[in-house]
Amino acid sequence: MSGRKRKASEEPDQDRMSTSPTASPSFGSRLLPPSSTPRSLKRSRTGAAMGRPLALPRLLETLSAEEMRQLLQNVADQHPELQQEIVAKAPRPSIESTLSVLIKYEDYFRKAFPLGNRPTSDYSYNRVRQHLLQLMDALRDYTPHFLPPQESQAIVSLNYLDAVTNTLHRLPSWDSYQHQRHRNEAYDEIAKAWALVIREASKRAGGFHLQFGGWDQKLVEHNQKSGGRLGEAVHELRSALGFMQAGSSSASPGVSDERASIRQQLFSGSYAQQLGVGHGGW
Repeated sequence: MSGRKRKASEEPDQDRMSTSPTASPSFGSRLLPPSSTPRSLKRSRTGAAMGRPLALPRLLETLSAEEMRQLLQNVADQHPELQQEIVAKAPRPSIESTLSVLIKYEDYFRKAFPLGNRPTSDYSYNRVRQHLLQLMDALRDYTPHFLPPQESQAIVSLNYLDAVTNTLHRLPSWDSYQHQRHRNEAYDEIAKAWALVIREASKRAGGFHLQFGGWDQKLVEHNQKSGGRLGEAVHELRSALGFMQAGSSSASPGVSDERASIRQQLFSGSYAQQLGVGHGGW
């Protein structure tokens, strides 16, 4: 009887455990965190460190000017069909950029001289010969770029020739005559370049740049410093001035008496005789 007095609400422990919320499959599925596999995969796709090469624009930003030149040269050598396209799309060299390159070659040349030796000796020449030839080659390669018809502005051509002629003046006069050959040949080529530019300049605007730019005086000074080796250019200038003088009966306004005198001497052919040049002073 005592067993029958047991409350009906009391259930066996096993039954209570079976009805516990924590044991319910639906409850467990609600409280347990979802599988971590999808989240891990997503984090791996967005945040993992991985090496990769630089894109071309960023790579080019890191290159020095010398490295860029070498890269372009290598590409052009391996793909000759690209050379003309590179030349066509490259910025046009200016006088300033070109002279900076020539100054670099001249600096290399001067720094190669041995210490404690006469700079004009045969020994010094042999030590610097390679750098001298590099400078001469650069002059020979760059000069045609600034001549007509490649260069249409006479003032640009004249300014370039003025600068590179001064470069030749700064070269040493070697003790041995045969070592003078490089500079003498360069003078001959520069004289032809001067003559070409003067001839073309005289055809444009009545030779305005030649008449009012003081180039007549500059050229005769260059001829004097070169020992008369710019005679071809002086002859062309004399012809140009004669043509221009034929078009005017008097000297141009604003021209000094000294310059007018130089022009007259050039026209008559007496200027070189007064300077005492053209007699093989080397």
